[in-house]
Amino acid sequence: MIPQTFNDWKNCIVNECKINLTREFATKRLAVYQDNKNAETQKFISLYGEQHLQNIISWFNQSS
Repeated sequence: MIPQTFNDWKNCIVNECKINLTREFATKRLAVYQDNKNAETQKFISLYGEQHLQNIISWFNQSS
């Protein structure tokens, strides 16, 4: 399931994936997702689309 809201996304990260949603983690992920030349970011866009990428960036910003 692709999360559609911040709360769904946060639940997925924290409870399902068991990842501590720390400021450090968010900062590291934002560095990747905000770099459109990054291969990981390009793959993310190809799998989930530009809109979901923008959602993820927004949600990481909210969480930090």
